[in-house]
Amino acid sequence: MKKDEYEKTGKEILNCLPKRMERSNKGTYGKVLCVAGSVNMAGAAFLCAWAAYRAGAGLVRVLTPEENRVIVQTLLPEALLTTFDTGNPDGERIREAFEWADVAAVGPGLGKEPWAYELTKRALMDVQKPLVLDADGLNHLSEHKELLKGQDRELILTPHPGEFARLTGQTVPEILLDIPGQAARFAKETRCICVLKDAPSAVGDPEGNVYINTTGNHGMSTGGSGDVLTGIIAGLLAQKVPALLAARLGVWLHGRAGDLAVRTEGTYGMLARHLVEYLPKAMKPFQSKEQKGQV
Repeated sequence: MKKDEYEKTGKEILNCLPKRMERSNKGTYGKVLCVAGSVNMAGAAFLCAWAAYRAGAGLVRVLTPEENRVIVQTLLPEALLTTFDTGNPDGERIREAFEWADVAAVGPGLGKEPWAYELTKRALMDVQKPLVLDADGLNHLSEHKELLKGQDRELILTPHPGEFARLTGQTVPEILLDIPGQAARFAKETRCICVLKDAPSAVGDPEGNVYINTTGNHGMSTGGSGDVLTGIIAGLLAQKVPALLAARLGVWLHGRAGDLAVRTEGTYGMLARHLVEYLPKAMKPFQSKEQKGQV
């Protein structure tokens, strides 16, 4: 995309950011619950929650196994924390965490254990709030597709081609032939919003429309990048951005953060944490010399 087209599109999208009010407090900008992380996968929970905060959410709470307590509290002291024993999860504590939230993000680093499936099932069946489902949440869904039936809330799925293959029964090469078409068809069939992650990513909506992202670079092909995207979208939803707009805006901001980061970090050295670090700048107006991948 040419520089002028990139900036024109960006200015239009940035105008869709939720407005901040002079007279406000942490409750004004919504509460996100990140159901994320498992033993030895605390980083996914951290990246998702950190991104939700940096996207503007007022409060972020992490629901994660007890083994992750010290790691998450050390890395992100701003986050609230609810932990549980994976051998005997406290159902009342988990219920309270879901009730507290305005929005839930479920799946990053969650793993495939039975307790992780139960959390995913609860989020889909018992919690009628906006939901972003990613990573292992999608893997559990692929084995229990009946959970998609009767969904009547803002639901955003964020699969990469491998996860999408498990959801649809197709092969990855088949999916890669038509990322936009695949996202549009799946979203229409399931009545959800589908963010099919690729280069570029595509966002399909329940009406069968599709939107192709214009930001990002191959330096973002690194572990944790998807966890960051999930947190960004959830943070926007918490601020009452409508689901389709939150998905489109989140994907664009995620890519723009990568385009800003690549100048300093390079494509070889970029990490998921850099996307979160550059996110506030990605949410600011364009600079006079900015273009895709170079500032």
